[in-house]
Amino acid sequence: MRKGLDRQLEELKTQLTQMGELCEVAINKATKAIKNGDAEQAKKIRKADQAIDSMEKDIEALCMKMLLEQQPVARDLRQVSAALKMITDMERIGDQTSDIAEIVISENFSGEVPVPVESLTEMAVAASQMVKDSVKAYVNQDIALSRQVIEADDVVDRLFLENKKQLIKYLSKDKGKHGERALDLVMVAKYLERIADHATNIAEWVEYSITGIRKEGN
Repeated sequence: MRKGLDRQLEELKTQLTQMGELCEVAINKATKAIKNGDAEQAKKIRKADQAIDSMEKDIEALCMKMLLEQQPVARDLRQVSAALKMITDMERIGDQTSDIAEIVISENFSGEVPVPVESLTEMAVAASQMVKDSVKAYVNQDIALSRQVIEADDVVDRLFLENKKQLIKYLSKDKGKHGERALDLVMVAKYLERIADHATNIAEWVEYSITGIRKEGN
């Protein structure tokens, strides 16, 4: 029975890694779409979100199978329980990249407008790295890496505030000519901040899977 459980736990790690990679792809596509105002690129995010939703169902089914057939205890049970919580956060990350896509596709975002997006790109890269590291921490049961992800959330929060200030300053100089585009970018920044929050949640569940204790940072 132990060998069967170990195989399923390894499969769980593989599937979680794949789901995390899909989240990274979606965030990266969103970043490119924002930077270039590329509606076609944004439309591809919808497919990534659908793939993330599909993987959530597959992983949930695997976890339920393990709970019913293997009846894991102690640390094994925590790993399965944490995985069920993690996929919820990853599914929401997919939703938020899809929300960003909707903004880029909207009429307000069409055409070349010189609204600053460099710091948004930095924010997206930081959030994507948090997602990658949080899943890696689970796979390797690396508590130090999970805590590094939790600390990185402060960096994304700081970038969010910087983005807001930058866009407000732009609005003041622009006299509101491109106000709707600037407000859209504030929303994009908020979605990226939420993605980082979900990565933090994942890291907290990783810590729980290792220690049995979950310290909520958000």
